[in-house]
Amino acid sequence: MQKKRIFTTLFVFITLCFLVGQSTAIQAQTSKVHITDLHVRDPYIVPDQQNHSYILYKSAPVKDKQGVDVSGVVAYRSKDLEYWEGPYVVYATPQDNWIKGVIWAPEVHLYQGKYYLFATLNSDIEWKLQREGFPKYTFRGTQLFHADNPMGPFLPFEEKLPHTPMDRMALDGTLWVENEIPYMIYCHEWVQIEDGTMELVQLEQDLSKPIGPSLTLFHASSAPWSTGSQHPDGTLTYVTDGCFLYRTKTGKLLMIWSSFKEGSYAIGIAESTTGKLTGPWKQQENLLFDQNGGHGMLFKTFDGRLMLTFHSPNSPSGKERAQIYEMIDTGDTLTLKD
Repeated sequence: MQKKRIFTTLFVFITLCFLVGQSTAIQAQTSKVHITDLHVRDPYIVPDQQNHSYILYKSAPVKDKQGVDVSGVVAYRSKDLEYWEGPYVVYATPQDNWIKGVIWAPEVHLYQGKYYLFATLNSDIEWKLQREGFPKYTFRGTQLFHADNPMGPFLPFEEKLPHTPMDRMALDGTLWVENEIPYMIYCHEWVQIEDGTMELVQLEQDLSKPIGPSLTLFHASSAPWSTGSQHPDGTLTYVTDGCFLYRTKTGKLLMIWSSFKEGSYAIGIAESTTGKLTGPWKQQENLLFDQNGGHGMLFKTFDGRLMLTFHSPNSPSGKERAQIYEMIDTGDTLTLKD
């Protein structure tokens, strides 16, 4: 009996040592970084009520369970929106996914007790001849993944297919629920259609797949401030990026989104004149931000303040950082707090 107790104690001791070692190894891979030193495009922040902390998601290369380098999403945690601890891997692209390239614009939404990752996946596979002076036509679309925890792991639905149409270059899908029906709003890429659009599609109740065709809400050129970009052949193209919806304190339905104003990345506001997703949508005159930054989203702090985050500058040089501003909900629109 004594030998059995000694063996049991030794076993527990060894197990605890192993677990501590594992925990230390995980912690050793993370660090604390100031927001001004954290490189991120298309930042997305979720207040985690259970742990009373904020979670910032960003795309990054990660290793899957087999140790293979794949595209993925990582998270950083913060108590004060200033210092962030991470990265923690929350998603790794499956080897048998429809495409496995670079991820853009990860968003995480809480819906019916579960968390859903909306991620735009890219591929270098060309499916249409490239137009002179344009980027390549490649597979690009928003796909959804699910988890029981905001820190993942996020897993694909069974089909491992995009929730946007396969024959569209689509990106930046986001969630909105109207009359208990879930919808995804996404961008149809300018590369394919010249004048980018905002699209609306209904989702299954469990968000597993889309239902029916998409509805076009508006074109990028409908905003007077969206001046477009001119190509060598004289073609004007207009970008739609970073859609995110918000209902004001008076019930107005707004959408913040990004495009270019005279070559500078900017955030504008569209307003549904009916208060419904189907619109019609009109473009508000005043911009939220026009100093080469965009792809924004809104969240509330634990003390009830409305905040806007986006990346700036809009540059592929690695200088992009998450900017965080307090907002004012006037009831008719949104403005930055002085």
